[in-house]
Amino acid sequence: MRLVIARCSVDYIGRLTAHLPMAPRLVLIKADGSVSIHADDRAFKPLNWMNPPCKLKEDDGTWTVTHGKTGEKLVLTMEEILHDSSHELGVDPGLIKDGVEAHLQELLAEHITTLGDGYSLIRREYMTAIGPVDILCRDALGATVAVEIKRRGEIDGVEQLTRYLELLNRDPLLAPVRGVFAAQEIKPQARVLATDRGIDCVTLDYDALRGIEPENPTLF
Repeated sequence: MRLVIARCSVDYIGRLTAHLPMAPRLVLIKADGSVSIHADDRAFKPLNWMNPPCKLKEDDGTWTVTHGKTGEKLVLTMEEILHDSSHELGVDPGLIKDGVEAHLQELLAEHITTLGDGYSLIRREYMTAIGPVDILCRDALGATVAVEIKRRGEIDGVEQLTRYLELLNRDPLLAPVRGVFAAQEIKPQARVLATDRGIDCVTLDYDALRGIEPENPTLF
């Protein structure tokens, strides 16, 4: 990963245009080729970014990031570079699941038809360059489905699944791959974001997956 702190302006040129005026900013250039521009706020969300495949060209005072498929561009006008360093992070192991999440993954893999009739398991912990996908499976029509499992489903889990889907959909043997966000509880904001990105949400009943009958059975 390359970290650049610079006083710069940024222009996005594509289906629409956007302009960030001159100011100090952090530019992250990751090993997957993505480029993102950050301010000292907004938590993890960048001001602007370009997902791979894209190419960075550095001319004197001007950096141009061009997307390999759409031709969209980010043009950074560099007034002053304050810091420029590169670091080798290696393969990320992904998030470590707590006991409940790990057991949910195991149970859902065992009872994969919880997601729908005709589902079949490909494998658990399907490894990618950015970490393991909890479950990779196929639906009744044979389409590939990536499942991210959480005890509590929040926005960061949706973002994590989005990154996996972007990577998996580059593999012609798997694509198209759609996503399922599965959790015991899914926060409303996470559900809205998932729906906006075409990701299905499934609420998991831990006890039902374990085969435990409810204490107070109902007719429905």
